[in-house]
Amino acid sequence: MSKFTKITASIGPKCEDVKTITEMIKSGVNVCRLNFSHDTGEVQGVKINMIRSVSDKLGIPVAIMVDIQGPKHRIGNFASEEHYPLKVGQKFILDSDSTPGDSRRVQLPDMDVIRSLSVGDRVLLNDGKIELKVDAVFDDKIETTVIRGDEIWSRRGFNLPDTDIDTDILTEKDKADLEYAITKNPDFIAVSFVQRAEDISLVRDFITQRTSRPIKIIAKIERPNALERISDITTAADGIMIARGDLAVELPFEQVPAASRHIIRECRRLNRPVIMATQMLSSMVHSEFPTRAEISDVATAAYLRADSTMTSEETTIGDNPVNVIQTMNKILSYADSDTIANPYDWSRIDDVPENDWSRSVVSIAALNKVAAIVVFARDADATTAISCRRPDIPIIAVCSDSIVANQLCLSRGVFPICDGYIFGQRDAFGAVRQFGIGTGKLVIVDEDKISLRTLD
Repeated sequence: MSKFTKITASIGPKCEDVKTITEMIKSGVNVCRLNFSHDTGEVQGVKINMIRSVSDKLGIPVAIMVDIQGPKHRIGNFASEEHYPLKVGQKFILDSDSTPGDSRRVQLPDMDVIRSLSVGDRVLLNDGKIELKVDAVFDDKIETTVIRGDEIWSRRGFNLPDTDIDTDILTEKDKADLEYAITKNPDFIAVSFVQRAEDISLVRDFITQRTSRPIKIIAKIERPNALERISDITTAADGIMIARGDLAVELPFEQVPAASRHIIRECRRLNRPVIMATQMLSSMVHSEFPTRAEISDVATAAYLRADSTMTSEETTIGDNPVNVIQTMNKILSYADSDTIANPYDWSRIDDVPENDWSRSVVSIAALNKVAAIVVFARDADATTAISCRRPDIPIIAVCSDSIVANQLCLSRGVFPICDGYIFGQRDAFGAVRQFGIGTGKLVIVDEDKISLRTLD
């Protein structure tokens, strides 16, 4: 039980067979992320079925997170497949004309983007390698000047760091993907390009109109305007993913670490799990070993008390996904067991009231040096709140419903058990013995009752 920080693994072409998924889960994966930007719903559905089957066979709870694409904006096509150089100082037009582009113009298919832009706004193309400044806005086009140049080609994505885009959070593709995904009973839905709390409400309404399953919503923070509204978004959502890739394009890159710390703090204050994502072990797409900087990045996420670190291309297209998970597991296990005093412990979240019940649970556990906190969990909320106080004591969550156990796979320091008998009997001793705990004191949380007991 040395690893308290969880691992969220993106599932792709290199890790979608039973053998690899089995080894990844045995090596420490807690949440499997299915990116619906790639592959059809039916293809992803086959993967979900396989992951559920492996989880059941191993007897290890694993959460399923469906990640929908969101309003990802791309430019249109150029007249040829060649790359077109855009030079500093030149003029470039983005318009609604579907005619293939050239070195002077290209289509911007989304009219809502054209309507949202203002003079002086920046348009970043090709992961920020190209920067355009808006000079003029018309009904069907925008005129820009190239501030930072590079090559451009068809269907490149773009970012608008200065602009609130008046667009629906769910595209027609997202709605179709969600309709299908809901039939596969996921535990989490990750929503891309969230800008405001209302975006979460719209997605939640879409889900609740189609299922009574209590699916939790993870808001992906990718835009500066989302960061400005982080408290409202975190309150509206059930968890946060710090998507550092797009965030580092739209924010000055040197601000991303501080932004990440701020988000983690808000999530802990508001009792929401938080995932640190993007390029954590990206060199391991082809390398057997991580860089020293990547090792520090993963360990720092643990020291900052993030709930989970996440892999992306390292596991989806990497040469050895199992090795990636084993490596991440080693780093997190060592960081989580580090006995050096951590300045980011639960007591530093000053906005949590002193008489907050979850803080009281952790205080009782710390003062009595208990072996574990046992929670009989009807839903994930109480256990998540205790987890967000970040005790360095294992939290064993006894559940009777598999979705509760799965959702608690994302929360730091929580070790869920789905066992209707143990739950019904309130057998705290039987629960902790499954994890090799045979002596010591326990704090037991059962709805509104908190008790302290000693193992025989």
